[in-house]
Amino acid sequence: MGMARLASAAAEREPEAHVHVSPGADAGRKRITVLGATGSIGESTLDLVGRSPEGFEVVAVTAQNNAGRLAELAIRHRARLAVVGETARYGELKDRLAGTGIEAAAGEEALSAAAAEPADCVMAAIVGAAGLRPTFAAARQGRRVALANKECLVSAGDVFLEEVREAGCELIPVDSEHSAAFQAIGAADPSTIERIILTASGGPFRTWSRERLAAATPEEALKHPNWSMGAKITIDSATLMNKGLELIEAYHLFPVEPHQIEVLVHPQSIVHCLVALSDGSVMAHLSPPDMRTPIAVALAWPARMTTPVERLDLVKVGCLTFEAPDEERFPALGIARAALGRGGTAPAVMNAANEIAVQAFLERKIAFLDIAATVASCLDAAEGRGLCGRASSLEDVLAADHEARALARAAINL
Repeated sequence: MGMARLASAAAEREPEAHVHVSPGADAGRKRITVLGATGSIGESTLDLVGRSPEGFEVVAVTAQNNAGRLAELAIRHRARLAVVGETARYGELKDRLAGTGIEAAAGEEALSAAAAEPADCVMAAIVGAAGLRPTFAAARQGRRVALANKECLVSAGDVFLEEVREAGCELIPVDSEHSAAFQAIGAADPSTIERIILTASGGPFRTWSRERLAAATPEEALKHPNWSMGAKITIDSATLMNKGLELIEAYHLFPVEPHQIEVLVHPQSIVHCLVALSDGSVMAHLSPPDMRTPIAVALAWPARMTTPVERLDLVKVGCLTFEAPDEERFPALGIARAALGRGGTAPAVMNAANEIAVQAFLERKIAFLDIAATVASCLDAAEGRGLCGRASSLEDVLAADHEARALARAAINL
């Protein structure tokens, strides 16, 4: 069956939770909705869509608060609907769309309604737990979800995959590492996969001492050496929490156990994932560090679409290096692995606490090393209060998320 099933992730644990990938591209123009259209993934998605107007019809675009940019994108791509999450920005959005024929809406319910609009593919690119309800709504359509929202798998993995299975949804990962694993696994028999090795650039602080890290500023942390990403994800890359989140995602997406998922630091960001097989083969996926490549895979699979990304020149690259992550200087990776081991809503607690801590760091209320320390203390506190139990619904996940945010704010004295 090969790639006809993606999230046979829990093949041995829960055979019925498999997620299928479509056997062929839809004929004619694909209807696409972009959740989080003004973020880096959303903008890159619409860049590709705009280059192939004959292949795509934009149904809806959403943003949290950037009404001006959202209106520009909606008009440029002739969307039918534009939704802004912040209700206070509705007037601006409506005014900017006046006379265009594009419907304007606002609020959390409107975001989920946009995600539920009939579409062949929904790009789920809302950052953070705010993307949970809309992405769940997109999955319930039973068509394709291009998943760039980490929280659906990190915070609500089992619950989300159950929704995906029941709806018959196609789920294709957009994170460069998981897209790479998706492609590298190919038609391999799940039983032959020995290891999945995710790569990390190491971020801007890869060679910094712990003493230097203690004084790191937001400006320094936001200077990623390879990728252009939003602020939250860039800080997560600097702490290595991003890789911890991706480790949890990989556990839910692919047919491996936690001990079979490894992380290597690869400063060049050319090899995005390696899959080691039982015959000694190692399948690697290489591409320049440009998110338009994994986005194109998610939009066009099983076909391929042309992208304007720089072509890989290995002679120019010259050298590819790898090293083990230093979990003493960057403890977030170990914290994430421990949260996965704790199970239940522990990953949701970890993710929520991390969101609060990252924002506090960006606002200069805590130091860089306090991010991971805050997350670890919140996990311990949540477990002590019995908040890391099994989630049976999205509401359970959101309740754990809410409690964890309160714990994190209290820890930081916000």
